[in-house]
Amino acid sequence: MPTHKSAEKALRQSISRNLRNKAVKSKVRTIIKKVETARDKTQAKDLLKQTFSLLDKAVKRNVIHFNRASRTKSRLTKLVNQLGATKI
Repeated sequence: MPTHKSAEKALRQSISRNLRNKAVKSKVRTIIKKVETARDKTQAKDLLKQTFSLLDKAVKRNVIHFNRASRTKSRLTKLVNQLGATKI
């Protein structure tokens, strides 16, 4: 346990940030799964917009790295674009 006042405050801040980051990461993972499992292209596009927004907010809050968000956006966009093309 921390013995100094500043260490106690740092511990409190660390715990609250950890919980906030977990919540944000969980939201991002959940909506990514929704996009990946979407069958309808219009529904997937709507979910994609929401996903981009959540990813950008997570990057802004330093929860995830910019390149990870960019890579995820690219992969999801490619996946959604293929939804309409697979109908043969």
